[in-house]
Parts: sequence; structure tokens; C-alpha cells
Amino acid sequence: METFESLVRAEFAPKSTYLNTASNGLLPARTVTALHEAALLRAEGRPLTSLYEDVEASRAAYARLAGVPVTRVAAGASVAAHTGLIAASLPAGAEVLTAEDDFTSVLNPFHVRGDLKVRAVPLERIPDAVRPGTALVAVSAAQSADGRIVDLPALREAARTHGARTYVDFSQSAGWLPMDADAYDYSAAVSFKWLLGPHGAAFLVVPEDFGGLTPVLSGWVAGEEPWDSCYGPVAELAHSARRFDLSHALFTYAGLRRSLDLIEELGVAAVQAHDLALADRFRAGLAALGHEPVPAPGSPIVSVPGLGARQPELSRAGIEVSNRAGNLRAAFHLFNTTADVDRLLDVLSG
Repeated sequence: METFESLVRAEFAPKSTYLNTASNGLLPARTVTALHEAALLRAEGRPLTSLYEDVEASRAAYARLAGVPVTRVAAGASVAAHTGLIAASLPAGAEVLTAEDDFTSVLNPFHVRGDLKVRAVPLERIPDAVRPGTALVAVSAAQSADGRIVDLPALREAARTHGARTYVDFSQSAGWLPMDADAYDYSAAVSFKWLLGPHGAAFLVVPEDFGGLTPVLSGWVAGEEPWDSCYGPVAELAHSARRFDLSHALFTYAGLRRSLDLIEELGVAAVQAHDLALADRFRAGLAALGHEPVPAPGSPIVSVPGLGARQPELSRAGIEVSNRAGNLRAAFHLFNTTADVDRLLDVLSG
């Protein structure tokens, strides 16, 4: 009988102490195999039909993880593009509430409009800062820089009270934190972090009525009958969120399908328990060494002020972490072990 441990060990064999999933997740063995097979299809001139099937299988798997019907999921290339679509739908003068120093892809498309009122407040103040006239609240569920998690239930309640729409970026949490995307108007996530997929794919969840979005980036894949929509204007847009699709990076989805299969096999709850146990072990070890990380309870991302400059030294020692604004950022995921935590602590103690 396969266990969490046996499934993970069959898929990962890192050559380093890899604690940098907040930048890029590792690829499972099954994903690497699928990418190789996809490349051979192109190299050998065989039909690519199976790659288009991978796109739809990936969309369906993400929908299950997000807890929404597959008809609400669009497949694109980046969170920035999805944010741009939402930004383009807002009327001039609309107020967008954001978190200070959130990830740029969640923020910049609203700023470059030039005619929106973009207001930034500290993350912990987001729910209290929603007010009458706030059109949209846009925020990452977990902050890239330090792992802090926004109070999502309070955010939902505040937005409901004041009639604001909500846009949540799950890029730093999809794969370890239950998403419940149905609770928000819009949400997005990239595939190459905690979902363990290749670069080149990002999903967008929209309301059943599309939430006032116009498919300004749509091409032939956004047609109800894509292969009949290759020439001239699209005569009939897809009746589902697929109308917001961007042309698909086929190799990416060939691999991503297998990565999402693994997340589903393990279960998000089990991944979350595993990841948080390791992060809590690291926090306890830091306290013993006299270091105080940025408070981020319930997050597998741990950011330690003042230690970012040690990133090159750690990399030379075979430990991969990030330096973010002078903070050392370690991110623990399903392929990590207690030995990884202890090795990092041991080097930091030297």
C-alpha cells in the first residue's frame, strides 16, 4: 500500500537541500517523463492530439483543487495577464484595495491603467480597510516575501458588506492550502510553485456570469469551436471561462497534468500538515538560535530578518533558499524532511 512517504520518495530525488518552493517547485519524476514524451511528439512529427487533452485534464484537476466547476476555469500564461484582464474591466476612477508590498503581478496592471484609485494598506488591515466605494480587493492569499496569510474569512465578510468584488492570488498557497475559490469573484495561481508544474501556465477562476470581464486577449482557443475559429474574428466565444484562455504552452500542460495528479493523490490536507510541521520545526530551531522570523502562523514560508546575506553561503553548502529584501526565506514542501530543516539550522548556527 502506497503511503505519503512512499509516493513522495518515488517522485523526488533532489541533489541539494531544496527549500525554495516559493520561487520554483521541484518537478516530480512523472512530470519529467511526460515532458520528455511531449518533446518527442514534436521531434518525431507525430500528432499532438494528446497534448490538447492534457490542457483539459489540467484544467479539470485545477478546478477540483479550487472547488469550482471546470466551466469557471480559464487557462493562461501568467497571473499578470489575468490581473490585466480584471484591471481592464474596471471603470475609470474605481478604487482597488491592495496590500502593501504584495507581489507585483497582483498590483501593477491596476497601476498602469493610470485612471484607477489604487490604495495600499498593511496586509493585516485589509479587511478593515474595505469601505463603501471600494470596487475590488486584490491580494495574495500568502505573501511571497514572507509567507504571511491574509485573513480570508474577514476579507470575504468585509467585501460582502460593502459590495466589493474580490480577487485572490493563490500562487503561494495552491497545493498546500485549501483554496475554496468559489468564495471569491476572481482568483488565480501559477503552476510552477507549490503545484509542482513547469513554467508557462496559470489558471484564472471567474464567476458563472464572467464577472463583467471582456475577453480582450482572446484568440482562436477562446472559440466555442476552436478549430473552426482559426481565421477571421471568432464567431462564437466559448460559453465557459475558456473564452478567457490564452494560447496554450502545450509542453507545460503535458507535465502539469501529472503534477496535479500527484497533488490530488497525496491530498492537500496531508500536504499542508506535512509542510507546516516542517516550518514549525524550523521556527522553533530559529528561536533556540536567537532569531525571530516574521510572524506568519499557519504558513510553510518562513522569512528571517537579517539573514538574507547568508544565501550565497548556504547555496555553496548545497542548501537552496532565497534572499528577499535582506530576509532569508525558506519554503517547506512535500519533498522536504526533518533532516532538511536540521541541516539548515546546523549551518545557520555556525
